[in-house]
Parts: sequence; C-alpha cells; structure tokens
Amino acid sequence: MSFASRLTRAPLAHEPDRAAEAADRFATQPPEIRALLEGTAGCSPYLWGLMTREADWLEDLLTGAPEPVFAALMDEVRGLSLEALKPGLRQAKRRAALLIALADLGGLWPLEAVTGALTDFADLCVDVTIRRLVAAEIARGRLPGLSEADAETAGGMVALAMGKQGAHELNYSSDIDLICLFDQDRFDPADFHEARSAFVKITRRMTAILSEATGEGYVFRTDLRLRPDASVTPVCMSMEAAERYYESLGRTWERAAHIKARPCAGDIEAGWAYLDRLRPFVWRKHLDFAAIQDAHDMRLRIRSHKGLHGGLVLEGHDMKLGQGGIREIEFFTQTRQIIAGGRDPELRVRGTVEGLTRLAAKGWVPDEVAETLTTDYRAHREVEHRLQMVNDAQTHLLPNSAEGIVRIAHFCGAPEAGPWRDALAARLRRVAGLTEGFFAPGKPAEDLPEIPKTAAEIVDRWPRYPCLRTTRAQEIFNRLKPDLFSRLTKAPRPDEAFAAFDGFLAGLPAGVQLFSLFEANPHLIDLLIDITSVSPELAQYLSRNARVLDAVIGGSFFEDWPGRAALTGALDDRLGALGDYEAQLDAARAWVREWHFRIGVHFLRGLIDARTAGAEYADLAEAVLAALWPRVVAQFAAKHGDPPGKGAVVLGMGSLGAGALSARSDLDLIVIYDADGVEASEGRRPLASRAYYAKLTQALVTALTAPMAEGRLYEVDMRLRPSGNQGPVATSLQSFRNYQRDEAWTWEHLALTRARPVAGDAALGAEVESFRRALIADKADVARTVAGIVDMRRRLAGAKPAKSTWDGKQGPGRGQDIELIATAAALIAASPATSVAEQMGAGVEAGWLRQDEAEVLGASYRLQRQIQGAAKLISDTPLDAARLGESGQAFLLRGTGAEDVAALEDLLEIQRAAAATAIEAVIARSPAEEQADAD
Repeated sequence: MSFASRLTRAPLAHEPDRAAEAADRFATQPPEIRALLEGTAGCSPYLWGLMTREADWLEDLLTGAPEPVFAALMDEVRGLSLEALKPGLRQAKRRAALLIALADLGGLWPLEAVTGALTDFADLCVDVTIRRLVAAEIARGRLPGLSEADAETAGGMVALAMGKQGAHELNYSSDIDLICLFDQDRFDPADFHEARSAFVKITRRMTAILSEATGEGYVFRTDLRLRPDASVTPVCMSMEAAERYYESLGRTWERAAHIKARPCAGDIEAGWAYLDRLRPFVWRKHLDFAAIQDAHDMRLRIRSHKGLHGGLVLEGHDMKLGQGGIREIEFFTQTRQIIAGGRDPELRVRGTVEGLTRLAAKGWVPDEVAETLTTDYRAHREVEHRLQMVNDAQTHLLPNSAEGIVRIAHFCGAPEAGPWRDALAARLRRVAGLTEGFFAPGKPAEDLPEIPKTAAEIVDRWPRYPCLRTTRAQEIFNRLKPDLFSRLTKAPRPDEAFAAFDGFLAGLPAGVQLFSLFEANPHLIDLLIDITSVSPELAQYLSRNARVLDAVIGGSFFEDWPGRAALTGALDDRLGALGDYEAQLDAARAWVREWHFRIGVHFLRGLIDARTAGAEYADLAEAVLAALWPRVVAQFAAKHGDPPGKGAVVLGMGSLGAGALSARSDLDLIVIYDADGVEASEGRRPLASRAYYAKLTQALVTALTAPMAEGRLYEVDMRLRPSGNQGPVATSLQSFRNYQRDEAWTWEHLALTRARPVAGDAALGAEVESFRRALIADKADVARTVAGIVDMRRRLAGAKPAKSTWDGKQGPGRGQDIELIATAAALIAASPATSVAEQMGAGVEAGWLRQDEAEVLGASYRLQRQIQGAAKLISDTPLDAARLGESGQAFLLRGTGAEDVAALEDLLEIQRAAAATAIEAVIARSPAEEQADAD
C-alpha cells in the first residue's frame, strides 16, 4: 500500500505561512499528502527544514510505502566506511528522522513501530561505528592478540543500550544511554592495560562521531554516565570490573536501569553472556518489596532536583518527570517487575507496555489499571514526540505559554485547544492517582489504637530488637504500627496476640524487607498473627525464613497440593542445579522446611484437615527420599564404586508406610539390597557387598539426620529391620526372605503390612513388594495373629501407659491400639493395604471385623489423629489444652465437633471407650493360640 492510502490523520498547521510554502513546494503531491506536509511544516520549523533539504528524496519516499525505504536507508548505513561515517550517518539521520516523523504524524505507524524504528536506527549507528573503529585499531596493532577476523565480533567490545533504547522505546529526539564494556578474557593478562586503553579510545571516538554537531547536523547525543561509578571509571570497562561493582555496591536504581539493558552493538553474544551473569543482581531470588521505598525515594529526589512539586499546571509541565508523567508509569511497571521478576522470569521484559501486559496476566496489576496506564502511556509518548519534533529538542516540557500549548494541540491534530488541554490534564491526574498510592507509603497515624497495659510493656522492648536497629526499618515499622496494633487488639485475647508477635519479632534478624512486604500486603499481618498465636515453631521458622511469604504473595502458596511425583521432580531439579553434595543436602533441608511450613499453615487455617496434612507430610518425606537416595549413592560410589549387584531399595514402615505422618514424625525405614552374587564393589576403595550396603545405609541416615545450616531433615528409626537393633542396618534380600518366613515374630509380620518401597531401585522394590504380599497371604492365620496382638497390647500397656487425656497414641482405644487392630485385619485378610482405613475395610470384607466395629474404630481414630496432628503443630511438648491460648484452643477444636475443651475431653473419653470395647469384642470372639509365639 502507498504512503497516501495509509494516511489516517494529519497535524493542523499552526503557522499558515509556512504551510502555504509547503503546499507550493510539494504541489504535485495528492491532496492527502499535501495536508500532511502542510500541517507538519506549519507546526515544526525543524521538520520543515528537513523537508526542504531532503526534498527530492522525500518526493521518492512519498510514492511508495515507508518500510522498504527505511530498510534501504539501514542498508546504506551498514555499507559506510570509516571515512564516510561522519557525513553518511548524518545524512541517514536526517532522512530517518523525516521518514519516521511523517509515518508517525500520518498515523501509518503506531507508537511501538515509531519507537522501534528510532531504536533500530540508533542500534545500527552505534554498531557500525564501533565495528569500523575496532577494525581500524586491530589493523594498527593496537589490540594485542587480535586478528582481522576478530573485527566481526568487535574484538569483544559491546555497547549495552540502557533506558529507552534498551527497551526499544527511544523517543523522537532522544539521547542514547550506553554502557561500553569489553571482554577481558579475549586478552592475555599482560595485555590488559593496552587493550583497555584502545577500547577507551574507541569509545571516545565513537561518542564524537555520533554526538558532534557539524554543518550536517548530529547523529545521537550519547551519554555514558550510567556505567558503574562513572565519576572515576574509564568510559569503557572490563566486564569483570563491572560485575565486581554490581555484586558489592550496586544500588536499586542500577537494578532498575538494568531491567531494560540490552546489547545493541559490538559483540552481542558476549553482551548477553555478561547480562546473564548479572541476573542475580538485577533479579533477586525473593520478592523485593523494599524496592518500592527505593523507587519512591528516587522519584522524590528527581522531583526535588527538577523543582516539580506543587499542583498541576499545564504550562511548563514536565511530561516525563512531572506529576502523572511518563516516568510514573515506567517506575510503576519496573518496580513491580523488580519485586516479582526474580521468581517469575516471564516478567523480565524490557518494554513498558509489554511489562504492564505481563503484570496484569500474572495478577500483579488489575487488568483495568494496566489497560488505562497503557492507553495513557501511549498518549503521553505521542505528546512527548510532538514537543520534540518542533525544534528537535530533547525536551519533555510543555510550552510555558498558552499559545505554545495551542501549537502542540494543533500538532496532535486537535482543532480546539480547550478540549485537548482538558483531556491531557485528566490523563495526567488519572496516572498520578493510579501510581501515587503504590509508591507513597502511608504516614503513621497521630494516635495509635489503645492497647492493653501488658502489651505496652512488650512494645517498649521492640526498639532494642535486631530487626529495628536501622533508621529505615524503624520508619517503615512506624508506618505499620496503626494497622498492626489494630489487628492485634482485635484478636480474641490481645495480650496473647502481642506476646506471640513479640516472640516472632525478637527472632527476626532484619526488618526492612519484611516490613516493606507487610506494608504492601496488609492481609499478611493477619496470617502472621494466626501463626504466632498458635504455633511458636512455625513463627520461629518464619522469623528466620521470611522469604517463604514470597509464595503467599505470588499465589502458589494456596494452590492445590502438587502430589508426590511433582514434588520429587521439583526437588530433583533444585538439587541437580548444585554440584556440591553438602550444598545439595542443605538445599534439601531448606526446601523441606518451606513445604513443611506450607502444610502447617494450610492445616492451621483450616484449608486441610489432619488426615490430609498427614498424607501431605508423607508425600513430602517420600519425595525427599526419592530425590536424595540417588545422590547419596553417587557420592558413596565415587569413593567405593557402583553398588554391587542389583542395588538397594528403601522401605517406608510405620506411619510413613501408611502414608500418614505428623509435623514431627520420625521416619521408620528398612534398607534391603540384592548383591546378586557379587562379592564386592569395584572402586578406589572397594568394599565387600555386605559392608558396602551397611555403610551406604549409614550414609543415607547421615544425609537425613546430620545437623547443617538449615537444620536436620528427619530423625530416622531403623528398629523395624530384621532382628531390630541387633541386626545389620542393611539386609540382603535373601536374608530378609528367610527371616520373615522362618524367624519373624507375629508383630514383625504386622509391621510388614504397612511397608512400602519409597526409594531406590524400582525393579528390586517391585520384587520386595511381591514377596511382602505373598508372605502376608502365607501368614494369614487368625489364631496366631490374635495371639500376637493380645501379647502386644499387654506389653505396650506395661511399657508405655497413657500419659494424659490428650495422649492420642498410647492406651486402650487410642491410636496405637487401633493401628494394631488394623494391621491384624490386613494380615488376617491377606490384604496388601497399608493405610488404617483400607486395612480395616479389608478386615470387614474378610468377616473378621463387623461394619459397626470398623465404623467405631474409624471415628475414634480420625478424632484422635485430628487432635494429635494439631498438638504436634502447636508444640513438641505434651499437650495441655487448658494452658493453650484462645487461638490455640480454637485450632485444636476445629474439625472435632466439640464446642469447648471440656466437651472435647468428654468426646475423647467416649470414643476411646467405645473403641476399646470394640477391640475387646473382636479379640474375645476370635480364636487364639494358647501360647503367644512372642513369649
């Protein structure tokens, strides 16, 4: 399509005389083209000058479409020699400026195409200049060790486009902000200083070629001051020096600047590699709400420096830095990207409009806010371009006179300035309203809510805590106090709430990040109060690991449980990114604690019940075992050789085998191996097969139990292995089979009904499971089994009597008693089921349990598991419900149907008595051997 056929708008001539000159000069053009040229000439002395100077070229441009003309212009720049750069680039700049302006003013190109063309042209000018200058220095022998072929990659020199150029958003008369670097690894260390001197010279010559104003004009004003510590560093630095600076001294504004950074010239590949290394500096791993305060401070400094405070007056208003201006939208977008981009790579985009779109899609910005800011941003940028097109000035200021503003209105195609002014003022106020609330932190209220006297004594201690030792932390916390105090005083027992929060605050090593996060997300304070009021252990973990709240804000914290396979994959990926074994063990501990915290909070807030929490804790433990086992094996094999024979399998026993752990459960494990006739391993330090698997098992136990920076993973209990503590820690498959067939007591067969492979060789695990099922079928003897459970109940009653009403494990009709009956049901029914519910269901199907008995036992077991699960989350000491605070009691009562603690005690006694009666009835009617085999 031709230029004329694509026109959708045109400026209105502000100076009729100049418009008439344009009409005469281009009289042969069709009316719609003449209208565009007249309006342009009548509003912009600068563009009129370009039109007259490049008239013949312009006539050719207007006969076709702008895109092929722009492409040809870029090709001409690529073909310029070093000697032709100065005049050639200036002519190309004049023509590019004219073409882009007319495509913009005529509506042929939208804003993104206009800024994209300006940026592409700037990139190419910088790139061609650097390459020509580097080639010349290589030819002179000034870059040691480089040959003519190295000129293709600019000898390792790269220019990073910053700001609007980096984002492909250059404005019409924009300066270009560059950081020039070179790859020091391309040079021998002895040649470093000579190479750096050459690159400094190249950078200065490049700046002169682009920036110097001659009779032919200039190309781009070039600013190199965004480089690290610009007042003392050379204009071209080594990448290594820049990286060291950012790692140790980089500031928030420099992080924000690097959101848009992009290699635009020279060795592009080396530039991307450098930015990749810098990613941890720009994109913090955790949500960074302290960046809001930094951005706000930056805005205030800019406004103070530019004198931009005060009410909105259009005359002289700064469209970039002033109230409701372009920078407000950019800061609004970039700051949110900084906050969340470390966790979500999809937010790491350079363009403002694209950034808003991504933030809205991810829920960080409401859709309607993103749409409004996008529309207003585009409109602001068009006004900015008209301001700059008047005289090719790098300005963002609206004219100081009403007449001057009328010119800009006409330049934007508005016949009447009044409505145009009103629309512009409304946009500025709208942008200010949408962005100011996000940046400007609230001020502390004059009066804080009245708090209890005991709470006042607690609050008096807070200024001495480590988290409030800095002025900045104190400022943010003071702004939080009104809301915090209000929420704490509204708790059922304010004294307890303040005391619990005090424990959290005392353990917090630093406060700025967390307080900033609470300020931006006040609803998190309620979550914190819930946690601190019920579970000191969760609160202590949170005080040391506040980063877990990132997931709460990011949205994943309350998503559905991912399941065992997904957990294993996630942990495997995390460990796979670490080469060091100890680092893997510590990372596993941190990962498990994050998920433990998530399960605990879900349980605490009533999102899941104790049964679901128990299943999730078990999934988590299995994921850890599955992901760690191959790494334990690899670490051990590096010294002693690969596992001899078929390898080993880890069996989960007890609660792990049943898929029902609590917040504090140990792991009951058995390791079974099959050396398959191989006598020893082959490695630097070979071991006999039996010793190999024994030491490998010990290595696994150490990996799980060793205290490290992130604590322990789990305590491990291996007493359920053949012969208990007297037997080897790892058992050969054949020995395991022989023992279970010929020597094991009934209680060991009962224990085996809850065994499951949880890690290790899959084929061997299947073989063990096949044997387990066959053994259970072979040992399915009612009399022998009942004799065994009678003896076990007697022994447990003597060795481990019930400790209190709240002991959900030991005693008649309690958890362990019901689990014993469930395992007996599975053995008698020859069922492979491992969970209590499924095992009792199998007992009913086999006719050993009655349906009503199973229901009584199941109801009692669920109630006791609910209470036990809550108790384990509340404290590691025996539960004393009377001493719990109101929040703790409410948590304990949830899901039980009891109205208060006394009613819950009564309900427990009733259900336990019913369960004990049912168990006695089952045993009484079952034939039993006269002599228990355990005697």
